[in-house]
Amino acid sequence: MCQNHQLSGQVAAFAQLSLCFSPLDIINSLPELTTLPWVPHVNTQHYQGQWDVVPLRCQAHHKSAHEILQSFSIDQGEHWTNLPLLQNSHALVEVLASLPCPVKAVRLMRLRAGAEIKPHQDPGLALEFGEARLHLPLRSDEHLIFNVAEHRVPMQCGELWYLNANMTHSVHNRSTEDRINVVIDCQSNAWLTHQVYNSANCLWV
Repeated sequence: MCQNHQLSGQVAAFAQLSLCFSPLDIINSLPELTTLPWVPHVNTQHYQGQWDVVPLRCQAHHKSAHEILQSFSIDQGEHWTNLPLLQNSHALVEVLASLPCPVKAVRLMRLRAGAEIKPHQDPGLALEFGEARLHLPLRSDEHLIFNVAEHRVPMQCGELWYLNANMTHSVHNRSTEDRINVVIDCQSNAWLTHQVYNSANCLWV
């Protein structure tokens, strides 16, 4: 458990949550991944190679907007809606239903083979600020290097991880295969805090 680190005033860099899912079930509940409406990530200064996104859940007033706005809007809103791709994926609906915390944006994020996300921060996107970003890898392998606070996150496909995006983080896909994660932004609450503080696989810094 990580409670002793929390008592010393340290902050969680990453933590594996207790939930686990079948990547194959999720992939099979979606159309062929290569046919999805992938849009390039807008922060082009933060990466080399190809990094793209498919929105699954967005703010309600962007429901009929272009995928870029659905994926990258910085509006502050309280009303979120599932997009048709998510609504039609029973496996993804079950993933979100299993999270007893308020879910905000959800998307698929693909880092193409050989691509690299440079070290950067997403200010305020961390448990201690009332926000949380969760990653659920669907396709990845041992050649994918995901670092938070200069420490490698030992994520495996099907596992659900909290990552402190307020800290410096980077990703390098050294594999010959594309990496695809489900990325879930949510509001922190007592359940999520308990999951992080009681994780058996975590890092506090």
